[in-house]
Amino acid sequence: MYLEELHQLLTAVQTGLADGRAHAERARSLLEESRRALVEPQAQAVPWVPPQLAQADEGLENLLTRLSAADDLVSGYQSRL
Repeated sequence: MYLEELHQLLTAVQTGLADGRAHAERARSLLEESRRALVEPQAQAVPWVPPQLAQADEGLENLLTRLSAADDLVSGYQSRL
């Protein structure tokens, strides 16, 4: 490989790195805009949570307890086999 070819290849790499840096900086900017778009409205508003949410959470907790108990029963049965 000639010195001139190596120089051209390194220049191409530097150009690619600069392009990559520009894309990353744009992505960072878009990410910050997205964060602001999500956070600012929530900070200004009073969040509304439907009352059914607490009921659903309690129902899921009961279901998880029952599933855990069923798993314990099956494990106990399996260990006795």
